[in-house]
Amino acid sequence: MTEESTALTGREPPPVRDWLAHELDGTVFDPVLSELMSEGPLTRIRLPHGEGWAWLATRYEDVRTITNDPRFSRAEVVGRQVTRLAPHFKPRPGSLAFADQPDHNRLRRAVAGAFTVSAMKRLRPRAQRILDPLVEELVRQGPPADLIERVLEPFPLRVVSEVMGVPADDREQVHGWTRQIISTSGGAQAAERAKAGMYGWITEAIRARRGSAGEDVLSLLGAAVGRGEISEEEAVGLAGPLQIGGEAVTHNCGQMLFLLLTRPGLFRLLQSSRGTPESWDTALDELLRWIPHRTAVGLARVALQDVELHGLCIRAGDAVHVSYLAANRDPEVFPGPDLIDVGRDPNPHLSFGNGPHHCTGAVLARLQLELLLHTLLDRLPGLRLDVPAERVPWRRQTMIRGPQALPVTWG
Repeated sequence: MTEESTALTGREPPPVRDWLAHELDGTVFDPVLSELMSEGPLTRIRLPHGEGWAWLATRYEDVRTITNDPRFSRAEVVGRQVTRLAPHFKPRPGSLAFADQPDHNRLRRAVAGAFTVSAMKRLRPRAQRILDPLVEELVRQGPPADLIERVLEPFPLRVVSEVMGVPADDREQVHGWTRQIISTSGGAQAAERAKAGMYGWITEAIRARRGSAGEDVLSLLGAAVGRGEISEEEAVGLAGPLQIGGEAVTHNCGQMLFLLLTRPGLFRLLQSSRGTPESWDTALDELLRWIPHRTAVGLARVALQDVELHGLCIRAGDAVHVSYLAANRDPEVFPGPDLIDVGRDPNPHLSFGNGPHHCTGAVLARLQLELLLHTLLDRLPGLRLDVPAERVPWRRQTMIRGPQALPVTWG
């Protein structure tokens, strides 16, 4: 991409801004992203890895437009080193995240049955049975305790492994692989070793379940391969990101609890909202909108043809990033966007994405967050931090933000 390729008549393209994605403590909103939002609806960025620069859209309506527009392709990203946060980038063929229509719908259908609202309703009591012993053991041993280590990390691992169909004996190994894959530490070699281990395991699991009538994801994929609806390579590419998705619940819930434990007024408001399901849902939506759940931006798209936006021309071949975090703070859609309003309604946040690539496991993630918050607030009266807020350690060199540990006491 060249400077000459970006301008539409009479308008200079914005300068390319280096975004180094500094390590941030707590739930502070990224100051670089704030500046980019103030500079205009469409800016240009260069992230620490990859090549060249990319457009960045931060306004809510622009983010919705781009993520729904077939002129912006995820599939075209494969094989290119688009500027990005992750040091390693090697998408697997068949990955849902890098599929365009009609392949995207064909692939998604293979696992859709495991993530329907009705499937989540059936899962809910099983998930509660997974959570209860973790919290009971926490209560039995008494305070203080690290909620990340004791509950927020093992619970999503076990629930996602249940949905995926991972045998109990293999779950810790699979979890170790996912942690390394989403980390930006250790470099490309460590990530590739983890990917090789996890995807090799997934391949064998899918092969063993061809013809299966099971309802878990690996069985659904094995059956779909057996029927010739998707290839084995596609099935493996589908399963990997779904398995990794449990990590986000750990760190999103960690951020929510940190907010509640450092803002007593917010804690009281959330407690009062638990009396009615509608109020609780509204409050949870607001927490999802507000928390800065990731570092920088995620996966890019590539323009398939020239597209005009805000008097600028995104040329065919240009990389384009969108920021869901920025869209969730757009004052045109969310009045007082930096305030946490647990009664905000409507709240059309984009925390689970938008368009065809809306998170497949969104209903599952929401179910887990709700169970975690409900159960912990019920079973740990007087819950509070066991250290000053500034001493809570936060994750470093990672794409998903959240506390590394959450030391608490109660009673």
